[in-house]
Amino acid sequence: MILVTGGTGLLGSHLLFQLAQENVPIRSIYREKSRIAQVESLFQFYSPENFTSLFSKIEWVEADILDVISLNNSFKDIEVVYHCAGLVSFSKRHFNQLIKINREGTANIVNTCLEFNVKKLCYVSSTAAIGGQSGEITTELTKWKQSPETNGYSISKYSGEKEVWRGVEEGLDCIIVNPSVIFGAGNWDESSLTIFRTVQNGLRFYTSGQNGFVDARDVAKIMVQLTTSEIKNERYLCVGNNIPFKVLMEKIATKMGKKPPTINTPKWLTGIVWRLSWFFSLFSKKDAMLTRASSKSAFNFMTYDCSKVKNELAFSFRSIEETIDNTLKGKIEKRH
Repeated sequence: MILVTGGTGLLGSHLLFQLAQENVPIRSIYREKSRIAQVESLFQFYSPENFTSLFSKIEWVEADILDVISLNNSFKDIEVVYHCAGLVSFSKRHFNQLIKINREGTANIVNTCLEFNVKKLCYVSSTAAIGGQSGEITTELTKWKQSPETNGYSISKYSGEKEVWRGVEEGLDCIIVNPSVIFGAGNWDESSLTIFRTVQNGLRFYTSGQNGFVDARDVAKIMVQLTTSEIKNERYLCVGNNIPFKVLMEKIATKMGKKPPTINTPKWLTGIVWRLSWFFSLFSKKDAMLTRASSKSAFNFMTYDCSKVKNELAFSFRSIEETIDNTLKGKIEKRH
């Protein structure tokens, strides 16, 4: 039996759909039962005729990666684990929570895998844990460099990877995938899909940076192919397209029938905005809309080389146009 953590998230829900088509027994843990309905909506989007039979293959179990007892209860008869659960935040106030969930939670998963003699663990890390520098080409062999500018999210995911490699030293077989920004069918008010909501509401500004983007369907497929193969104890970048933010915004806006952003935002302006955003967050007790880390990354020119996964799996990523089209068609409203 297969266990999936974070199955109600953007990538996790796509992974569940991929696994459901593989005709294997699946168990997925959840914390909020209301979020399961969104996964069902995703199944209905991708397979309107067969979604009921596919969705019924999933056994849902309430558990928390920070609660070892609940994890023990969900690991019975499990042979393979896909660990997708994690926290994404670039706010300094979330640093302790990031470490707790992304490092300690991953350590709990690794320890439980070892205790239950799990055959293989697939851990979803991030390009943020690779340590690439702006203006350079980043590969799986790029050396991690931590500096005072390194954000808490990057540190937490890198720390999570170290827990997985510790598990390897103790006898656990693993695969690590490092996806970039993920797009796909889902709720536009969550995760990386909020960019579609922003463009829909009207966006006049863009920044001069570049980042990697990937289709959730591609990442899910790569995860299954790697985990079911003989490959073990390797990490793989999963980046379909390296695209400047300006080009990405133009493509999304054009497909929406919206006016593309035309104003190139200078660094000094974003510096003022994130400081103001931080100041007002002190009084509102809400997260700042723009943080220092996200402001800095908006100007980084990141380029990722995915030759390793392309060559070893003979894999071809979807185009950014196809990914945007799918995200637009697969917009899922929150269900209660």
